[in-house]
Amino acid sequence: MILMFTITMLIMMISNIMMMLSMILSKKSFMDREKCSPFECGFDPKSSARIPFSLHFFLITVIFLIFDVEIALIFPIIPLFKMTNFIIWTKISLFFFLILLLGLYHEWNQNMLNWTN
Repeated sequence: MILMFTITMLIMMISNIMMMLSMILSKKSFMDREKCSPFECGFDPKSSARIPFSLHFFLITVIFLIFDVEIALIFPIIPLFKMTNFIIWTKISLFFFLILLLGLYHEWNQNMLNWTN
């Protein structure tokens, strides 16, 4: 028990010494303030939060997230090929890809994929 306590205290002392050394030896300057600030979509975090942004940028982001989730849903189709026969697998795959293509066609038809709107 005493050995465990001693090892724990030794580890805590070593980690505290290393943190103090890194704080003392690190270079801090006024120029690092910008590097340490959060970066959100190109907006300055120290300015007003009520500035307008491109709605098209938001729509492209939502489309990316939707297709990203759909790609993740495609992965289970591959092991399904070994579990079912070819006809059922083909029907499931074609139905899923048809839904993807219809969604893509609808977004293209609504000019959501055209960046210069």
